[in-house]
Amino acid sequence: MSTVNGGISYWYANAGIPDPREPLPGDATADVCIVGGGYTGLWTAYYLKKAVPCLNITVLEAKFCGYGASGRNGGWLYNGIAGRDRYAKLHGHDAAVRLQQAMNDTVTEVINTAAAENIDADIHHGGVLEVAYTPAQLSRLKHFHAAEIAFGEKERTLHGARETAERIRVTGAVGSTWTPHGARLHPVKLLKGLAAAVESLGVTIHESTPVTEIKPKHAVTPYGTVRAPYILRCTEGFTAGLKGQRRTWLPMNSSMIVTDPLPASVWETIGWDGRETLGDMAHAYMYAQRTADDRIALGGRGVPYRYGSRTDNDGRTQPATIEALREILTRFFPTTAGIPIAHAWSGVLGVPRDWCSTVALDRSTGIGWAGGYVGSGVATTNLAARTLRDLIQQDSGQGGPTDLTTLPWVNHKVRKWEPEPFRWLGVQAMYAAYRTADRREATGRTTETDPIAKTANRVAGRN
Repeated sequence: MSTVNGGISYWYANAGIPDPREPLPGDATADVCIVGGGYTGLWTAYYLKKAVPCLNITVLEAKFCGYGASGRNGGWLYNGIAGRDRYAKLHGHDAAVRLQQAMNDTVTEVINTAAAENIDADIHHGGVLEVAYTPAQLSRLKHFHAAEIAFGEKERTLHGARETAERIRVTGAVGSTWTPHGARLHPVKLLKGLAAAVESLGVTIHESTPVTEIKPKHAVTPYGTVRAPYILRCTEGFTAGLKGQRRTWLPMNSSMIVTDPLPASVWETIGWDGRETLGDMAHAYMYAQRTADDRIALGGRGVPYRYGSRTDNDGRTQPATIEALREILTRFFPTTAGIPIAHAWSGVLGVPRDWCSTVALDRSTGIGWAGGYVGSGVATTNLAARTLRDLIQQDSGQGGPTDLTTLPWVNHKVRKWEPEPFRWLGVQAMYAAYRTADRREATGRTTETDPIAKTANRVAGRN
């Protein structure tokens, strides 16, 4: 059987492309207009409508809900948030601890809300296991583990090689760290259930309606303009396609493969009975899950960035990327060598210049936004949505400051990415450096992070 390449993602091949919703029929008005029908936009519509049922909320989506990262990700619902260390430097350790605690709670919030709305998204609350398989990775893992505990994650545990193998038998793993604040899920089942819940509350969703420009109180489309006091930009990796936003967030590519279902004999060699989400401490890292139907879905960086902030159309990825991900799979689990790869795809995620997720509302214009999740969006979108809800209620006089509106990522400002060709050259060089560092660490005995990776981190703005 040949590998299906593209077609949006395996998740859509498995759950089905939804029936199309009608595009915007012409000029319209709303109380809140949300641009983008992914997790951020739908969660925001959900929480706003729950808080103020009389609100007239319109969601505008260029393709169909979940066409972007929300329908293509690795199904990691976990407590990571991009930029926490920087927020600690800018606002103090205690502020960053509050942000981390909010993310820990968000994992439970998503699980509980899915249950309350009868959304069956194959959620399994098994936590997150991140492994190390070189001396340098083990050193980074121990520092990472200590840092997470310092930010309030008391439930996190550190494991040696034998304890790691008792959870998942990753070949060559010398240690791991595990947190309970994570769950595996089926991204599209969550997305489709959330969209249905939003519509049942009375929110209007228009698909096949690309927004070309956002202006104060105006969302402009080829079919008409929606006027609303609040316009919320929830476009994540597709933000560069909006007028004036080309250098706001960089659309970084991430690619995935999923195997055929593994037979019981192969699972006996791997373990993974806890169905934890699985990651590693490489610089060009991987992420994986054991699906509900006993496949392995595994992702990582392929071609990291397309010149001019271009995005793909249908998720098709390069053959070399598929092969590179297969090599990671068989290095981790040699007994999967004969298992066919059923599907491969790619998608884009939003990366700010300082690698910090943000949520904001400009009270002078009514324009709000959230994103720049750098690959941690399955959970972060939910926290961002609840924060946008509170910011709008505060601005409209229906509420005051809340615990969420005072988190350090709110209204964070960041400079734009460099113009081309410097943007493309920089990203290509950065990931070439990370791959080189990973190869050098794999063949060396030092416990120190390779200097090439340290330099790449500084240049990229990740430190």
